Amino acid sequence: MNTKQQLYTKCQDFLNGRLEVIQSKILDIQNSLQSETKSSAGDKHETGRAMLQLEREKTGHQLAEIQKQKGILAKINLEIKHNNVALGSVVYSSQANYFIAISAGEIEIEIDKFYAISPSTPIAKLLLSKTVGDQIQFRNSTFVISKID
Repeated sequence: MNTKQQLYTKCQDFLNGRLEVIQSKILDIQNSLQSETKSSAGDKHETGRAMLQLEREKTGHQLAEIQKQKGILAKINLEIKHNNVALGSVVYSSQANYFIAISAGEIEIEIDKFYAISPSTPIAKLLLSKTVGDQIQFRNSTFVISKID
């Protein structure tokens, strides 16, 4: 398995882990809503239900975001060799290495560190469409793209 495939798999694992957490939260909220019984303190009961409804809505948004990120990952063709930085590119530079896919943080592949970043992040916006040898200036530092995979 090459570096790009390993990074892609790690991003999938990252999303699947988040998905499990969100699904567990949704299940807990549903169980709480079902077990919530009307007591003599009716207002307290209604407040509790309203809080659970808000929490369910929030987790619903998180679930939608994960599905959106899974859709972005699905658009990546691992077979394409990029000449310019694009979605799915592995970018090696004099400062750091990047995988343009989803925001999944730092990923270690053997001895190399990569940052899985979304195309909408500030650094990715600077990198997109650049090629080997291009200089990028970001946060008072300049670095050079040495390789694109």
